Amino acid sequence: LGIAAFELLISNLYPFTETVASGATQDESIEQIDIGGPSMVRGAAKNHPSVAVVTSPSQYGELTDALASGGFTLAQRKALAAAAFVHTATYDVAVASWMGNVVTDTSDGSGFPSWIGGTWDRAAVLRYGENPHQRAALYRSAGSAAEGQPPGTLATAKQLHGKEMSYNNYVDADAARRAAGDFDAPAVAIIKHANPCGIAVGVDIAEAHRKAHACDPVSAFGGVIAANRSVSVEMARQIADVFTEVVLAPGFDDGAVEVLTAKKNIRVLHVGPHRRGGVEIRAIDGGLLMQSTDVAYAGHDRAANWKLVSGPPASAAVLADLEFAWQAVRSVKSNAILLAHDQASVGVGMGQVNRVDSAKLAVDRAEQRAQGSVAASDAFFPFPDGLEVLLAAGVSAVVQPGGSVRDEEVIAAAEQAGVTMYFTGARHFFH
Repeated sequence: LGIAAFELLISNLYPFTETVASGATQDESIEQIDIGGPSMVRGAAKNHPSVAVVTSPSQYGELTDALASGGFTLAQRKALAAAAFVHTATYDVAVASWMGNVVTDTSDGSGFPSWIGGTWDRAAVLRYGENPHQRAALYRSAGSAAEGQPPGTLATAKQLHGKEMSYNNYVDADAARRAAGDFDAPAVAIIKHANPCGIAVGVDIAEAHRKAHACDPVSAFGGVIAANRSVSVEMARQIADVFTEVVLAPGFDDGAVEVLTAKKNIRVLHVGPHRRGGVEIRAIDGGLLMQSTDVAYAGHDRAANWKLVSGPPASAAVLADLEFAWQAVRSVKSNAILLAHDQASVGVGMGQVNRVDSAKLAVDRAEQRAQGSVAASDAFFPFPDGLEVLLAAGVSAVVQPGGSVRDEEVIAAAEQAGVTMYFTGARHFFH
């Protein structure tokens, strides 16, 4: 036929994901599902021994260089082919996910589709993993780090200063951002090994930090600090006095970064506000678990919906502290007990295999501050013994889910001590 063989294909697929994100109708979105483009790209990629395929404007510089030098090498064509298949796979996953969740319901009414898929792009190779003998890397959701977009997630956070982030830094930063992000008022969370050593709210972010740090100054050394407001110069000066691994916030007031960066190695991250809700995924051997994210603003988290089961009704101030403690304990690994006063944690008992030990740990951390504090338990007391530890320390009010077969015994212990106790009817396990 006298038709020369193709040696180069340049293809930009229809902007399907951008169309969906724009709020377009289903029909408009379906019109932007490319059919011929992916077929040509895959065909060219399959035939990479003789065809080069370019699928992204980011490859245009490499393309102009190749054209000027006589063409792509085989090694370059292989790399382009691999990138092309990634491109079409990512595109197909986006289309399939949208079709199975928006166009039709494949969940059989459960809310969980019959198939899920995702793609991630490697953003960084980390120095090591949880321990030095483990290898690690950071991956971002495909397309999440678009040029010019604000740093809306931890994986796309903009690092303003400090050494490169480590695997453990990311784990603790994620926990800190979640803990501080649970509150509407100015809040700060200080995290060590994925557990809070201090959470507090204040009239401003500097006060919140002072109160959070006061909970456990020893453990705060080398911690990760997250704020749900812009870091002020005052807060930055407070942080500068203590060795801190990471500070992350949705913004930094003028002069705050300069104060923080006086410390050579502190990592300073600009990351958007924590988004509540959605789903979360955890890998297990041979599969994964998916669940709706536990949120701290469900109906059972409001004191107005709690049931008073012992003692007199709490005053407005005590009730506010109980609400704070109930929200804060959600960020503590189970079994969890959190003592609070004046909208700040004063003692945290976390990650114990029985509730008695968690109560003892919280009381030990609080020391004399336990007297007159309030307590939150992430799950019910199976026996009165855990509650009795708190009562002996002088806790004045308690909030817990209730639901134990021995609730009456637990209530009787609180009644005997004259302590106010509320049941929420729901728990906040966190593993």
